Amino acid sequence: MTATIIDGRAVAAALRAEVAVRAAAFTARHGRPPGLATVLAGDDPASHVYVRSKRKQAVAAGLADIHRSLPADVPEAELLAEVERLNGDEAVDGILVQLPLPPQVDASRVLALIDPAKDVDGLTAVSAGRLASGQPGLSPCTPSGCMKLLGHAAVPVAGARAVVIGRSNLVGRPVAQLLLLADATVTIAHSRTRDLAGLCAEADILIAAVGRPGLVRSAWVKAGAAVIDVGINRLPDGRLTGDVAFAEVAERAGWITPVPGGVGPMTIACLLENTVIAAEARART
Repeated sequence: MTATIIDGRAVAAALRAEVAVRAAAFTARHGRPPGLATVLAGDDPASHVYVRSKRKQAVAAGLADIHRSLPADVPEAELLAEVERLNGDEAVDGILVQLPLPPQVDASRVLALIDPAKDVDGLTAVSAGRLASGQPGLSPCTPSGCMKLLGHAAVPVAGARAVVIGRSNLVGRPVAQLLLLADATVTIAHSRTRDLAGLCAEADILIAAVGRPGLVRSAWVKAGAAVIDVGINRLPDGRLTGDVAFAEVAERAGWITPVPGGVGPMTIACLLENTVIAAEARART
């Protein structure tokens, strides 16, 4: 069996096009575009690359780019005050604080301060609680991207047995909640899981999100399963690879996402969609 490769770049491009249409309609109705505020503190090179890409794609989709750049030695109080200002700014519909933050700043305090109505990263406790209880709200972008890829590939989710490797608040826990909401039977696996390979081999849907290159091998995968690789790992030679041994697993799985070009492009596309959703919801209140 050779797996169908789920092209995240193509799915993300289609989603960005949909977002652009919704953003244009919002702008025509309300006389302003949906606004995405990005907050970048410090000089982490990867963070600068990520934020630059997010801002560029936001502008291309017709969103207002509202950016705050703060020095690496920014006091926590100053960063908190900036988030408060963005909470009160009517031109801002979504707030994204790029992680990691400098060591003198408590990231949990900063994220907790974000207005849940503007929490387009879906990382506040309020957003997590809404997701866990099945209430409407803004879902984290990478998990949402995983679900959209499954939907695009027409992978049967309802009634499927899903295994999520990884229990982080960024991906593992929220994607498990989204799978539950889609009527899958879900198991979260982690570093203390017994017989991880055997558990994974029973999954109809396997989502790997642990940051360990090539962890998932062919023997771990049920024939015909859908494999979503969230891992992004840089090898010593500079190449990017996922948590899944792609070449060998692709010979056994039914569907698989590549790295790069799978889940990664979906994260920003879902961020833009969340911003438009937030703008539309705020306009109705």
